[in-house]
Amino acid sequence: MIRDRGRIKWTAMMLPEHVKKLRDWVKEDLWESPKELDEQQLEEFNEKVQVAKATNRKVTIQYYGGHHYEAIIGKIRSFDTFQNDIQVVNEEGDIYSIPLAAITDIEYIG
Repeated sequence: MIRDRGRIKWTAMMLPEHVKKLRDWVKEDLWESPKELDEQQLEEFNEKVQVAKATNRKVTIQYYGGHHYEAIIGKIRSFDTFQNDIQVVNEEGDIYSIPLAAITDIEYIG
């Protein structure tokens, strides 16, 4: 039976810089690519944001940030078209600023 140690066997012959580059390369493979939205979805998001802000409803906003998709639950504090961002306040009272271009989905809670 062959007892192969995988990458451990080869890292002893590599420079530390090469090992670091290989680890970074593996991390990059886990990155997700951003979705492109069409005009209809953008109009739907705009309507949901306006209704949620007017009625003070909680929403779940999914957005693309840091090479991964993330979600935040809270109430919309402000919607600024000049700076192209939405400010959301979560349950703990923290304020998050999310760029409009990064938003991939908005849904009402309750």
